[in-house]
Amino acid sequence: MLLAVDVGNTNVVFALFEGRAIKARWRVATDPRRTADEYAVWLLQLMELQGFDPKSVAQIIISTVVPRALHNLQVLGQKYFKLDALVAGEGSVTWGFEADVDDPRSLGADRAVNAIAAHARYSGDLIVVDFGTATTFDVVDYMGTYKGGIIAPGINLSLDALVNAAAKLPRIAIEAPTRTKGVIGRNTEDQMHIGVFWGYVAMMEGLIARMRAEIGRPAKVIATGGLAILFGEHTDIFDHVDADLTLDGLAILAERAATAAE
Repeated sequence: MLLAVDVGNTNVVFALFEGRAIKARWRVATDPRRTADEYAVWLLQLMELQGFDPKSVAQIIISTVVPRALHNLQVLGQKYFKLDALVAGEGSVTWGFEADVDDPRSLGADRAVNAIAAHARYSGDLIVVDFGTATTFDVVDYMGTYKGGIIAPGINLSLDALVNAAAKLPRIAIEAPTRTKGVIGRNTEDQMHIGVFWGYVAMMEGLIARMRAEIGRPAKVIATGGLAILFGEHTDIFDHVDADLTLDGLAILAERAATAAE
């Protein structure tokens, strides 16, 4: 089995693959100070609870946008699984696509892995929208070339900034407004829900429309990340909602590395 580890700025996701099928996934808050032993206490217990033997893990791959978290995850692989983890984008695990941008080395691992998976799973020109700590919009052309994109504040960052800067505003949940059918709120909480949620939808729809016009060809929009399903229910801008896109990209990279090593 493959253990894929996706380290984001907010959460670390561990997923067990059998072939290309995800058999289990677990999530923990990202903390670069977390040691290999702390990861092991948590992860090995969860694997046991769901009936998975750590000895069945034959390969580990890590993708990270938090460099300080990498070492302890590598130690986790060596100490508890007796494996040297592959690191996405390093050594033999190259991206395998052209990045037509000013500085290809600055492309984040998460965005590169999304580009790989999106091109493998969908045809034509693509716009990949990933809802994470930041919301990223990435363009992959029909040949699989990464063409660039957009980085916007994630909706939780936007909400945190609003609440922290305005003393009298309450903290609200990230959800679609339910108490009003329109976009004119009659109280503070409804107005915040409308502004945060529908404002974010309008931002996405506007940027994607501009990106499609700039691409000049029909482009499918693929949404992934924690809030993709929520937003997918309230806009028709997405052609596909694929919550496991990043993990699938890691599985593709691991499969390529295994084939190259044979």
